[in-house]
Amino acid sequence: MSVIYVLLTISICVALVFFAAFVFSVKKGQYDDAYTPSIRMLFEDELVETKSDKNNQNKRQTK
Repeated sequence: MSVIYVLLTISICVALVFFAAFVFSVKKGQYDDAYTPSIRMLFEDELVETKSDKNNQNKRQTK
């Protein structure tokens, strides 16, 4: 029965070490997205038309 207590204590200690390592790596930025910025230039940007752009296009079409 005492072996179960020892194993339980060791497993909780190991779990706490892994949790601390995870929290440390998140705070240091290990999980920030480093892949997407490098390929962002390969994708087309969506054009956003504003009201002034639409007004300028309408004026050009009426001339």
